Amino acid sequence: MATTQQKQMRLRLIIMNFLEFAVWGAYLTSQGRYLASVNLGPQIGWFYSIQGIVSIFMPALIGIVADKWIPAQKVLSLCHLLAGAFLIAAGCYGQAAGDAVQFGTIFTLYSLSVAFFMPTLALAYSVSYCALDSVQMDTVKDFPPIRVFGTIGFICSMWFVDLTGFQNSAMQYIASGAFSLVLAVYALTMPSCPINRNAEKKSLVDAMGLRAFTLFKDSKMAVFFIFSMLLGIALQITNSFANPFLASFDGIPQYAGTFGVKHSNMLISLSQVSETLCILMIPFCLRKFGIKKVMLIAMFAWVLRFAFFGLGNPGNGVWLFVLSMIVYGVAFDFFNISGSLFVDTTTNTSIRNSAQGLFIMMTNGIGPAIGTLAAQAVVNKCTLGLEGEALIAGWDKAWFIFAAYALVLFILFAICFKYRHEPTASQNK
Repeated sequence: MATTQQKQMRLRLIIMNFLEFAVWGAYLTSQGRYLASVNLGPQIGWFYSIQGIVSIFMPALIGIVADKWIPAQKVLSLCHLLAGAFLIAAGCYGQAAGDAVQFGTIFTLYSLSVAFFMPTLALAYSVSYCALDSVQMDTVKDFPPIRVFGTIGFICSMWFVDLTGFQNSAMQYIASGAFSLVLAVYALTMPSCPINRNAEKKSLVDAMGLRAFTLFKDSKMAVFFIFSMLLGIALQITNSFANPFLASFDGIPQYAGTFGVKHSNMLISLSQVSETLCILMIPFCLRKFGIKKVMLIAMFAWVLRFAFFGLGNPGNGVWLFVLSMIVYGVAFDFFNISGSLFVDTTTNTSIRNSAQGLFIMMTNGIGPAIGTLAAQAVVNKCTLGLEGEALIAGWDKAWFIFAAYALVLFILFAICFKYRHEPTASQNK
């Protein structure tokens, strides 16, 4: 039976995780639509690529500060203060400039915000674990139900931006920044996290988890990490371009007033709902099929994710868009969470944390950084200068190219990744 103190801490952490992901949900899936509306469509990829670039080094550097000098809850507060301030500045500039927004100005302000926001994802976990420990709660058992409210916060934020009409303007940045400032204050109320000024000094290579690159000496792990990076390329494609794609149907009278065009963010939010539900399938699928088949399922789900976008429309073909949102849960969870579990069960304890860092670097850093720029080149090639039906045809071509890429990964991974699953084994080996 949970004590009153534990119940109160659970509620406090639910609020913190809700706000953490509400910050991200306010712009992650909708900023592409705004950028396209102010003639920055050809540069959308840079706004998503920078997230991957800063994720390679900023979380590790900020993590060192939280470990050695400033308690994590205060670092979380400071990062959100700076991230929120820069994003509000970007939003105010965008609102004031109207259609005359300059890429250099808004991208610089946005990049500074993202540089301080991305480390907060890891810091929020650290603060949560510390808070649970402070009231003798089990992090493995008690944190996942709390983390679900992060996804709920992401979805609610998407709906808020959609229903207020902010997805078409820079107001989405101001809304996100406001959430960030609220969390900056709220984080200071969390229990103090320990620091260790006398900890053994580590080289920057160790601090950033780069020692885990020694795992590439194992051919199986090398193949796994390389394909993790290649599949990570797919992660931000629909975040970047799904909303601008749906908005392009506004130029065709028969689709202009449809729900998918007017409320594209709400339609896209079905992806996050699916993601939440598909987490429950992972333990069974890993035990039954093993990591290779689970990863292959994820890769084929990405094929379907992109193909359904290319085949659907907001009218009588909207069901294909809905199917695309549903398979996203499998595509995302079966890759990210299952991959993390595979790393955990196949690496030595002395390097396990670094190996997890390498997996995140590949899937959320290097992969998306490369992938969004490559995807932008494809979208520009297929859609620039087109209007109406021709524009939609160009988008469809781009989605089919992305689907073909995922299919090639599916085939190559099936051939290259040598793995034998033992269904009765307690761990993957």
